[in-house]
Order: sequence, then structure tokens, then C-alpha cells
Amino acid sequence: MLKAKSCVSDSEQTSLERTKGILADLVGFDTTSHKSNLALIEYVSSYLMQHGVTSTLLMDETGKKANLIAAIGPTDRPGVVLSGHTDVVPALETGWQTGPFELDERNGRLYGRGSCDMKGFLACVLAMVPEFVEAQIRRPVWICLSHDEEVGCLGAPAIAAWLAQREEPPFLAIIGEPTEMKLVTGQKGKIAMRCTVHGTSGHSSFAPKHVNAVDFGARIVSLIAERADRFRQEGPFDPDFTVPHSTMLVTMIQGGVATNITPERCSFTFEIRSLPRHDARAELTGIMSEVAGRLVPEMQAMHPDTGVVWEEMFSYPAMGDGTDSMGFLLFKDLMPDWSGKVSYGSEGGVFEQVGGIPSVIVGPGSIAQAHKPDEFVKVTQLEACLGFLRDIAGRLQHSN
Repeated sequence: MLKAKSCVSDSEQTSLERTKGILADLVGFDTTSHKSNLALIEYVSSYLMQHGVTSTLLMDETGKKANLIAAIGPTDRPGVVLSGHTDVVPALETGWQTGPFELDERNGRLYGRGSCDMKGFLACVLAMVPEFVEAQIRRPVWICLSHDEEVGCLGAPAIAAWLAQREEPPFLAIIGEPTEMKLVTGQKGKIAMRCTVHGTSGHSSFAPKHVNAVDFGARIVSLIAERADRFRQEGPFDPDFTVPHSTMLVTMIQGGVATNITPERCSFTFEIRSLPRHDARAELTGIMSEVAGRLVPEMQAMHPDTGVVWEEMFSYPAMGDGTDSMGFLLFKDLMPDWSGKVSYGSEGGVFEQVGGIPSVIVGPGSIAQAHKPDEFVKVTQLEACLGFLRDIAGRLQHSN
């Protein structure tokens, strides 16, 4: 079991040793999304202060969570964001060989919840802080840690908006999601919705006199499936994505209370994951308009108090291709091999759409290991990430 090394700052340590120690600390904080991340944020703020770097904290409305922003280098010129989220998914699965919030090294792998997604990247960034400071870089590195990415990128918009208000906003954001240290230049956006159908109940022997919420819910689900099938067949398409078209599906459904009672209520959640050039809002409007124009009148003809309610749970925008931006071009020759575009979400779209900051995704570890028991990141991946960040520092050190 790797021991935590609180606020590691020993100048004699190698960057990899620092990374492992910091990662042990970060994994040790249970920052599952429904919990506070303040202890981790305070740890990072203290660590940065040891190296003369001050932090800005952006609290959420509850006061129990915070984003952290810190700049190294002069902020009167455009620089680069190194962005990661502090929250992790729950670690309730069976199959963990060791405690999920205790970092364990076995056979060149570091196991623990968040080691891959994405505290490994954060540990690398923090381990490089002494080198960033010593390099006296001529353009700033913006270290940005957000809360609640796993439940809809809830913290990132405040960071992006804050950065956009700087006199010289950053001109590139590097999102450290696990890509096996390959370059990703696009991601899909997502809108998560809840639909609730309100019908009327009664003894099922009188079913024709009732508005069956499950029946009408099933008809709406069919409309969603039909639209998803149209995406698959008609596009739009982008072959660079892991799934080359937008997707739409129902993910959870509940309704009814007994086998002999007509269901009064049916509720289901669904999502649309859209390509950057696909108007997801228009697709949702299309479904809602069809339901309002065809199904709701049918329901209310039987009983006026019935209907359908739509609720947006969360959303985040797609990330376009920023490889023609000035920020990307400054680092283009340092970027790792390109691996395409991804269907999962990240904060990249938020930085691009909210902050006007072109973004790419590069980070250690494999997305195949994320959200699983015995989540791990390979030590070689951390070494590659440290080398990449060191190259970034060198470029910032000599950039005009």
C-alpha cells in the first residue's frame, strides 16, 4: 500500500515519486460526487502555497464544494489551462482487491478509485508545479480543478466564465481525461432529460375508462427509439468519433403500483449524445412538439388533468476541433499521436462554449479502466504524462 505524503514538496524527490505520493493523497479523499470535495481542495491549495502559488476558490451554492483556479507565470499573456475534475464515481462494486480509497501499487499499476479518472492527471500536474515555478515560464499555466464533472460538468462553467473575464484569457485548455496519452480533438455533447406522464388510475378491469400512463409513456419511448434509429441511418456522421453519429436512448423507467391498477404515473429518463454539428435542442423540441400535438390531446380528451412534463436534468456542450487555434498551433509539435474523437463527455465543451477557449483532451490511463472495481493507472502512463507536461513547460519558457 502506498503511503500518503501530505503536501509533498521534497526537492530531492523525482517527479514520478512526487506524483505517486500526491496521487496517494488525492485517492485518499473520498470525493464521490454526492460528497464534499473541500478537504481535497484545501490540500491542493496548501500544496500550491508551499510553492508560492496562490489559489482562487469558486464555491458552489451550498458552500460544500469548490472549484480551484491557480496561475503560474505572468497572466498578462494568453496561456494554457490544465483542467481536471476532483469528483469520482461511487466505489460500491464488489471486486476491489484493496480499499478503493487507498492507493495500492501492484505490477506497475496504481489501483484506487479515481487513479485513472482522473486524479492521476491531477497528481502529475501538481508534481510538476516546482518545475513550472523554477522554469520562470513566459506564458501562464492555469491549473483548474472542478467539482461534479461526473454528474454533468456542473462546476466547470463557473471556471470557464471566470477565465473568460481575465484581461488575457487562456488560448488553449488541455483536459486530462484518460486517453492513454493520445490526442483527442472532439467530444459529443449530452442532454439528460426526465419525462413524467400523468394519467388516471383505477381498477384495471375498467382500463378503457382510464388514461394509462405506462401505455402513453411507452409510445413516447418508441418515438425516442425511432429518432435514434434515424440518427443511425441518416446521420449526420463524423467517422472520427468512436460512435460516428449522435445517439438517443432511454436509460431508466418506472411506473405502476400493482398488477390490477391502471398506472397513474410513468417516469423515465433519457439522453441524447450529439455530434458538435448536430442540434440536439432541435431534436428534443421535435419530440416534445410531436407529443404535445398528438399524444397529449388524446390523453386530455379522456381526462383534462392528464399530461406530460419534461425536465432537463443536466447538459453539457460538445467540444469541436480546436486544432486550428493559435494556442494549439503553439504546442502542435509536442502533442502525442492523434486517436480521434470520443463519445463520452468532458469539460472541453464547457471551456470552448462558455469560455471561448479551444480545447483538446490528453491524459494518462485508459477510459476502459474508469468506473470499474480495481480502477488503475499504469506507472508508465504517469511517466508519459510528466514528460508531456515538461515539454509544455519548456515551450512556455521560451514562447514569445
